[in-house]
Amino acid sequence: MERMLRHLRETEDKDAILREMMEKYGKEIWHYAYLMTRSSDAADDIAQDVFLKAYRGLYSFRGDSSLRTWLLTIARNTALSAIKTETLRRLVTLRLIRRQPHRNGPSAEAEFMARHATSRLWRIVLGLPRKLREVLVLEAHYQMNQTEIARLLGISPGTVKSRLHRARAQVGSRMKEETD
Repeated sequence: MERMLRHLRETEDKDAILREMMEKYGKEIWHYAYLMTRSSDAADDIAQDVFLKAYRGLYSFRGDSSLRTWLLTIARNTALSAIKTETLRRLVTLRLIRRQPHRNGPSAEAEFMARHATSRLWRIVLGLPRKLREVLVLEAHYQMNQTEIARLLGISPGTVKSRLHRARAQVGSRMKEETD
């Protein structure tokens, strides 16, 4: 994507760059905004803002990080700004993605159990304090390493490691509490 970005910059076709970024990173940005705000409506607004900001700042992107990290940073800052100004409601509504039935797939019972376990895990993760939830999601869902997370959040790798440890411990503890 970065190579393509350099090429498209030369052609000055910002609309093509925006389309490519939205196609490649749109879902990730939306999911990250959702996980930050716990609101699908807010995630819609934030994702739109992220790509508008990226479009406006496209030629200021220096390439110090990957394009994905740059967009996630914009998403994080936009979400934090929205949270701080209290324009977002903090109601959590988890919606399961409805899967199409598969032939020769898992039984209805197995599918229900898998959805239930996933829903339970996300409910616990979304219940963590923002600082813990954020590092856990960036590592587990976005497969970012501790150095990338530290750069994105503007904190030291040691702080990332500590927060990840605390986040995992809290998730484990809450999972155990619910099964006891």
